[in-house]
Amino acid sequence: MAANMKMIQQMQNRLAKIQQELEETIVDGSSGGGVVTAQVTGSRAFHGIKIDPSAVDPDDVEMLEDLITTAIQDAMAKASDLAEERMSVLTGGMKIPGLT
Repeated sequence: MAANMKMIQQMQNRLAKIQQELEETIVDGSSGGGVVTAQVTGSRAFHGIKIDPSAVDPDDVEMLEDLITTAIQDAMAKASDLAEERMSVLTGGMKIPGLT
């Protein structure tokens, strides 16, 4: 029983460390060949966005909105992949709902 408790505590410590690393890791997503770049953390918190001036056309705001949306979606998908990869070390590749 004590060995199981120790193992559980070790897993909790590793989980906390992985979550901290994900919060500190910045992931970039882009669209339009890099004219719009969005940044999120590995824990999927929005961090920032960069827009190349060439992407700004006052006559086509909809295109810029689409580029921003796509860049954020790309960054979020990469952050999800990163979280899943990091958590797989802890879960042995099993997908456990709520961990990523």
